[in-house]
Amino acid sequence: MYKAKVTSKGQITIPVEVRRAMGLKPGGKVAFFEEDKGEFVLRRVRSIMELEGALAGLIPPMTVEEMDKAIGEAVTESYRRSVGESSLESPEDEAA
Repeated sequence: MYKAKVTSKGQITIPVEVRRAMGLKPGGKVAFFEEDKGEFVLRRVRSIMELEGALAGLIPPMTVEEMDKAIGEAVTESYRRSVGESSLESPEDEAA
């Protein structure tokens, strides 16, 4: 367990071992997340640049045409749900 003392200005010094483990460098930022009433978790704030490649390999790359098709299908499905149509019904079924 590591401890830090709060100064009269409300500042703390994060112990060196904690800074190393969290990868904190001078100028780095941390965020405080409330877990339970009065208890907080400290997390390092990451730059958006650090996330580059984080999802690589999880989703195969798509062409613009594939993206357009997927968006069109999602919009159609959303519309059908909003008007109460079953996603199983196709326009051909409605004409019959």
